[in-house]
Amino acid sequence: MEMQALDSAMLARRGFLTWSGRLAAAGAATAFIPAQAWARSAAEKFPTVKAQFDSYVSSGKLPGLLATIGNGTASPDVIAVGTIAQGNKTPVDIDSLWRVYSMTKPITGIAAMILVGEGKLKLDQPIADFIPEFAKMTVLTDPDNSLNAVPAKNQITVRHLLTHTAGLGYGIITKGPLLQLYNEQGINPAVFSRFPIPGQPVPAPTPDLKTFAERVARLPLIAEPGTKWSYSIALDLLGRVIEVASGMDFEAFLRTRLFEPLKMTSSYFQVPAAETKRFVTNYAPMNGILFPVDPAPTSIYLDKPAFAFGGAGLVCSARDYDRFLHMLQNGGELDGTRIMTPATVALATSNLLPAGVKTEGTFIAGAGNGAGGRVGLGAFEGTFGWGGAAGTVAFVDIKRKLRAVCMAQYVPSNVYPFHEDFAKWVMKDLGISA
Repeated sequence: MEMQALDSAMLARRGFLTWSGRLAAAGAATAFIPAQAWARSAAEKFPTVKAQFDSYVSSGKLPGLLATIGNGTASPDVIAVGTIAQGNKTPVDIDSLWRVYSMTKPITGIAAMILVGEGKLKLDQPIADFIPEFAKMTVLTDPDNSLNAVPAKNQITVRHLLTHTAGLGYGIITKGPLLQLYNEQGINPAVFSRFPIPGQPVPAPTPDLKTFAERVARLPLIAEPGTKWSYSIALDLLGRVIEVASGMDFEAFLRTRLFEPLKMTSSYFQVPAAETKRFVTNYAPMNGILFPVDPAPTSIYLDKPAFAFGGAGLVCSARDYDRFLHMLQNGGELDGTRIMTPATVALATSNLLPAGVKTEGTFIAGAGNGAGGRVGLGAFEGTFGWGGAAGTVAFVDIKRKLRAVCMAQYVPSNVYPFHEDFAKWVMKDLGISA
């Protein structure tokens, strides 16, 4: 079943990523934590995180939770509680597999920035240079109620895709007749479950990435490019731009330019059947009962997707996501392998929003948007990350050499406050008052 069928409240009510300020302060404190303090066990160093995880698991709210918290060059501390599924004795660990959904977006954004650093893409380059069908777009005059449209004044650029300012819609956000067109055209680049959700429409099948991009180009926009922040399919479309600019299949580009060099050996758009033994089941908590909406042994992620969904398609381990963040923390290098230059990392994790775009009332209120993720501003510059629809959240504070990943598996993400609270717990354990 397509991700669009989820209640739009999954995203609309996220208390989203207030970590940028909190973790910047927390990260600053780590410079003053004695080395021997970091030599303690993870449970001793992060008692609040451990206690919260214990509470969620012991009360039956979730079967398992895991966090990695890294400081400087050291391997991350791991806080793991519970198992991969109810009734399963396999404990979660740093190599368990989790659906990270929208935490795929920063990875796609950084992939595009690799090409920016090499001069194969430019931030303000029209994407019509790579997908000619986008040369003449139209903009809806009343997006929620009609398909009346006028010619767009601006071209969609790479910057716009990176920052959700292209004027594109999203099946979990868009309303009205444009949503119907998205459903009819299969513009739903994510999967969720094999089970239908009562009362929700079943969209047409999602096409291959090239066809997906061409169909999107034929549909109107909800806003003039470069003028409004609106969560969207932009990072999925960016995958096609990356393909054309690099001359390489998008998934192959991620594999050869990010996953393999960083030894991210557990990052999949299609989970191999042999790996289900470490795949965590996804649940929907309902009236105190956990309903398995995507059981790992029969998961929809075992099927080959229509394409590698750059906005919400990855399943990966906490070890892999930590290595991705560690590379950014190190200025584009990890274990002697350079992925991108420090200057490109700094650009990717800076505020790339077009001038004049307002963020009040959005998921990034009070912050900026970098290459596919939220970024801190001012004193909090250097923080970068995003969260996922199943409760996962991850961030890196590049200036203060701190990174953290929280893995959970439940939908919708606002059932439990991990997006809001995980950073608070880490901050408390680092001795920083709210």
